[in-house]
Amino acid sequence: MSKMTDWLGGVGERASRMAERRRTAAATAAAAAAERAASEKAAVAGPPKDAEPARPVPSSVVPWGVRVAAEVGWRLLVLAGLVYVLMQIISVVSLVVIAFAVGLLVTALLQPTVARLRRWGFSQGLATATTFIGGFVTIGLIGWFVVWQIMENIDDLTGRIQQGIDDAQKWLIDGPFHVQEKQINNIGNEISDWLGENSSEVTSAGLEGVSYVLEFFSGAAIAAFVTLFLLYDGERIWKWCLNFVPSDARDAVAGAGPKVWATLTGYVRGTVLVALIDAVFIGVGIFILDVPMAVPLAVLIFLFAFVPLVGALVSGALAVVVAFVTNGLVTALLVLGVVLLVQQIEGHILQPFILGRMVRVHPLAVVLSVAIGTLVAGIPGAVVAVPLIAVLNTAVGYLKAYHRERLEDPGPGPHGSTVLEVSPAAPTDAPVPGADAAEVAAGTADGPEAGGGDAKG
Repeated sequence: MSKMTDWLGGVGERASRMAERRRTAAATAAAAAAERAASEKAAVAGPPKDAEPARPVPSSVVPWGVRVAAEVGWRLLVLAGLVYVLMQIISVVSLVVIAFAVGLLVTALLQPTVARLRRWGFSQGLATATTFIGGFVTIGLIGWFVVWQIMENIDDLTGRIQQGIDDAQKWLIDGPFHVQEKQINNIGNEISDWLGENSSEVTSAGLEGVSYVLEFFSGAAIAAFVTLFLLYDGERIWKWCLNFVPSDARDAVAGAGPKVWATLTGYVRGTVLVALIDAVFIGVGIFILDVPMAVPLAVLIFLFAFVPLVGALVSGALAVVVAFVTNGLVTALLVLGVVLLVQQIEGHILQPFILGRMVRVHPLAVVLSVAIGTLVAGIPGAVVAVPLIAVLNTAVGYLKAYHRERLEDPGPGPHGSTVLEVSPAAPTDAPVPGADAAEVAAGTADGPEAGGGDAKG
């Protein structure tokens, strides 16, 4: 009887659990149906009016071109700020920078002489001293000769200029313009009154001229020391400078150095030769036309030839003006013809033949570099601008060729941060760089430890 009672109790308990499960399943099905009905109703009705639509990430809305332009723009701003800071630093020490540049140019001119004396058996010190003393004595004698010739002919030149001014006044009065003498006198009186009223400015300009003279001699002394040490120990100084170059780029920079120096030496020597030819031919033409101070004008033409474009224009205009105020209009036109003829020969024959392709710079680059150099550092900047562009052109060309050669012949294996890819500690089942998935799956990719053979499982 008790067993029957237990059996009936178990049946009742199982029935209760089954009924509970059915109620739970029915409630779940009802909730799911209600949720589906609500979702369908929401889909038909649309989103609530007061709900805000989801907004995308702002960076994904910006067009790709604008994002690239922004990335490039802030990097250009950083570079511009760096250049500005460097220019400010250079402006503070401009005297030292210009003196060093001049010393480098003089060294490029004199260094072949040192090398020639070394081949003749001179010691390094004796060859350097001989070249240095001879070079600077020659430069000093040229300067002294120009000043001496100007002082010797200044009285004659002043008299001829005054005579030319008187002749111009008579021509203005008696010529086709019929200018009244009273007007010319008024112009002279106004000039005298202006000089009297601005005497303080004239005096301050004279004092500034004295300071410029002091700066000139200070810069000349620094340039002389730079030239002396570069002539004597230039190779060691260059090797010391290479220590500041990162090791990965040191070989390329070391190879570009001799190329750059050859370009600078060729430019300086070629410019000196071209300037000498210009000065000789124009000086001979001026002397034949009986223009005063023909020799000092020729020396000035030689010196101004180191300033590309502007130097030839200024020196030629100066010769024409001196010829006009001393010998008249016809002589001035003849001098102008001589100057233009020599400059045409220089531009089309002398420079291409003497300087050659090694230091050839496009005329647009010459104009822009001279303009920028003049704005930044005046006449010294104009002198240094073109050789700077020439050596940069040579350096960039060499580095590009060096990079192409390294790409064609990569040399030894990777090192540094890439050594992990070929490390023996790397997993053997790691994919080999450069192998495709099929080779890796087949086990035929070359492993780094196999030396080019098949990888062994």
